[in-house]
Amino acid sequence: MLRRIITRRAKKVHYGQVVPIEDVEHIFGFVNSIVRVACICRHVNLGREERYCYGVSLAPDGGKFGEIIGGLDKSFVNGPDVVGMEKLSRDEAISALRSHEKEGLCHTVWTFRAPFIGGICNCDRSDCLAMRCTVTHQIPIMFRSEYVAEVNPDLCNGCRQCMRVCQFGAISYSASNKKACVDQRGCYGCGICRSVCQKDAIGLEERKETPAAANLW
Repeated sequence: MLRRIITRRAKKVHYGQVVPIEDVEHIFGFVNSIVRVACICRHVNLGREERYCYGVSLAPDGGKFGEIIGGLDKSFVNGPDVVGMEKLSRDEAISALRSHEKEGLCHTVWTFRAPFIGGICNCDRSDCLAMRCTVTHQIPIMFRSEYVAEVNPDLCNGCRQCMRVCQFGAISYSASNKKACVDQRGCYGCGICRSVCQKDAIGLEERKETPAAANLW
């Protein structure tokens, strides 16, 4: 009962969804500002500032949001207050997130008063409270992406680097076949496994087209 209450409240206020880098790039393409900020989870767990979170804003001047607010009084939107924050360009932010992928961190998008996106985080099971809550304690406040990973056995060389970076324990290794394989029921579709595969053996498939995972979120 408590689990359902926590999840239900998160869906209304502040919940996350795993996203691959392509979706992050799309989001960064229509926001008007990106700032890098300290991660509250790591501050709680490690007692120090680690900047793995990226706040985004759609205001004030243009982008797709401009179509929505075009009819509003201009005094309604003053734009984000980024004084004292580490402001990044779109290219700088994408480059930083690609570096996080190399660290094995999973990209997640978060609402601040659903359904409005407020930020992008980069999570792992060691330091992220939300991922621990969802994966370790089975109290979902972070949900799967629209995709699942799939290994092409003809390209896989069995190096197992993908297993090393999978935060969800969804990749295993066949000693007989000398190949990695994905448990699509356990896969969250983050795509981080692709970033370390030197053979380009891993791709993302649409979740809705994958029978084993189509209804798992």
